[in-house]
Amino acid sequence: MTDAASLRERFFAGRTFAEMLAHPKDNPELWDSIYKRAVLSDDARKRAAALEGKWYMLVLTEDWCGDSISILPYLARLGECCGTIEMRILGRDDNKDLMDAHLTGTSRSIPVVIVYDAEFMERGWWGPRPGPLQSWVMSEGLALPKPDRYRHIRTWYARDRGVTAVSEILTIMERLDG
Repeated sequence: MTDAASLRERFFAGRTFAEMLAHPKDNPELWDSIYKRAVLSDDARKRAAALEGKWYMLVLTEDWCGDSISILPYLARLGECCGTIEMRILGRDDNKDLMDAHLTGTSRSIPVVIVYDAEFMERGWWGPRPGPLQSWVMSEGLALPKPDRYRHIRTWYARDRGVTAVSEILTIMERLDG
């Protein structure tokens, strides 16, 4: 089920961020808190406004994922700021075919953001973390005990405020714009 019509149907069957935010199974206060503080940079707003055509971000995730909690509120703001970008969320575990086509190595790491153009042709994908953070995790982070690694990851996200993830996803769209 990967043709454009089927992808379009699956996309629109996904939850909006508002729908997901209304009923997360895990961490509802954290989801709400980060979303309320999420603000896009002026640069991100300008870059999004300059995009031509319609863009769709299909996010594969589960609401327990700490990386998703730190990233999706900013992606939701990206969709809100610009009528040409729309986001929907599908569960990773219920969409194994899409997930298995977008693995990180051999891992079903999330979130994964699949970028589609107006005709629902896949134009690229992103995930599971911003490049600099993922590089750190894979080089230094894995050597740390989990609590220390996750503390560093949470600190990195708090300082970054979604800037890197939003920029990397906009770069996918800009590279293929027009």
